[in-house]
Amino acid sequence: MSNKKIKKSEGKITTIKLLEETKLRLEKLREYKRESYDDILRKILYVLNIARDDPDKARRILERVSDLRQRMLEEKKQQKEDLEKENQLE
Repeated sequence: MSNKKIKKSEGKITTIKLLEETKLRLEKLREYKRESYDDILRKILYVLNIARDDPDKARRILERVSDLRQRMLEEKKQQKEDLEKENQLE
């Protein structure tokens, strides 16, 4: 087996079954709107591996994810409010 890294776009795609609750929990870890489930799961695995050796670094990563998630939700809320204002003006 080759040690050559496989580009994400070249990797084999598969389907996994998730409970709806698991899917919702994964969505809460999104840092940006179009982040894939694969990206989220890779991020989780990365943080778990970091946590073994450096729990403080893992905590900082999770705090950054939380901050980015909060910013994304605030932007989404602002966009919704702006759209509602535009619709009221029409």
